[in-house]
Amino acid sequence: MSSTIENFLRYVKVDTASDETSSTTPSTEKQHELARMLVSELEAMGAAEITYDKEHCYVYASVPAAEGCEDAAVLGFIAHMDTSPAVSGTGVKPRIVEHYDGGDIVLNREKNIVFRAQEFPEVRRLKGKDLIVTDGTTLLGADDKAGVAEIMAAAEYLLTHPEIRHGRIRLGFTPDEEIGAGADHFDVKLFGADFAYTVDGGELGELEDETFNAASGRITVHGRSVHPGSAKGKMVNSILIAQEFISLLPVFQNPMYTCGYEGFFHLDGIHGNVEETVADYIIRDHDRGLFEEKKALFLACADFLNRKYGEGTVTAEVQDSYYNMKEVLKPYGHLVENAKDALRELGVEPVVTPIRGGTDGARLSFMGLPCPNLCTGGGNCHSRFEYACVQSMEAVTELLVKLAERYGKIEREKVKRDV
Repeated sequence: MSSTIENFLRYVKVDTASDETSSTTPSTEKQHELARMLVSELEAMGAAEITYDKEHCYVYASVPAAEGCEDAAVLGFIAHMDTSPAVSGTGVKPRIVEHYDGGDIVLNREKNIVFRAQEFPEVRRLKGKDLIVTDGTTLLGADDKAGVAEIMAAAEYLLTHPEIRHGRIRLGFTPDEEIGAGADHFDVKLFGADFAYTVDGGELGELEDETFNAASGRITVHGRSVHPGSAKGKMVNSILIAQEFISLLPVFQNPMYTCGYEGFFHLDGIHGNVEETVADYIIRDHDRGLFEEKKALFLACADFLNRKYGEGTVTAEVQDSYYNMKEVLKPYGHLVENAKDALRELGVEPVVTPIRGGTDGARLSFMGLPCPNLCTGGGNCHSRFEYACVQSMEAVTELLVKLAERYGKIEREKVKRDV
């Protein structure tokens, strides 16, 4: 078994789910367990400049430049340690399905949990490969422990093969990416890379240099409770007004009906009673103009209901989360082109797609660290049907080594002049 897979199987057993209701960084203390594990492994493999931000749970380290490559561009690789709170990450039991036959996979016979190929037809492309799955009671954690495992394996390979010519490589591992806070305390100056790749994508070959523009939205509807027997003309049912707000938004601008570059309003949670109802949304669009229109429409719907039911009935808040990194990556086209060329060297045809979501790289790009996103070989993230392909993960590790070699040939000052 390769070190990439050994790493991965070890990391997924550590519960690192983040918590969107927390006000601390990291949002959960258990993320420190994986951070400490990585620090220990980095020390054992001989990495340099290891920094563990014990307050905020960030880990940084370096693979020193090969002899003669000290003036090469400084390249970074970044992955996040946390997993989504959408599905439990406690007690993950990974299992390798060797030579997948393209059909259904029984994840848990006792609980009758079956991975049905008909429901996830893209997995059939991996027929004959080895898949890592769960027992169906938890997510797997390939998002993004696959990226963490691949970066760690690539770093170890470079440290044990001094004949490979590469510049200084910076490694970064972040908390809380899944709740949009992964870059909150990332020290770009300390990291010191000229540019980086986040390793946080999906199927082998995928390469992404643009994300959604993203915002969170919340409405709070204030009602009035009166005994239903004498409620006529007096009761104001906040639940029904919230339902009316939902109906005002475009029906088909919904994640269930959108793909590619199409944006959406996603009702992420709702709770309440007659007196008060709160609905939380995420608002997404790749196009900045359409993004601004969506936010304006969200607020306009609340204004309409206030005119109908009385001022103060509905309060609406919108807060931007991140922006499309394409805006700042345009001058750094070499990052995408080099990744495409390296993938082709591995016999993989690159597929450049927009991320229908975000990564730490979106915010880091606006913080001065250009960061397109690389694949990891995982699929069905945030799900009990999440999986990772062994051969794809091993190929991503090779991809990172090839990128390190490519940038080892480029002088740092030349890259800066070209940009």
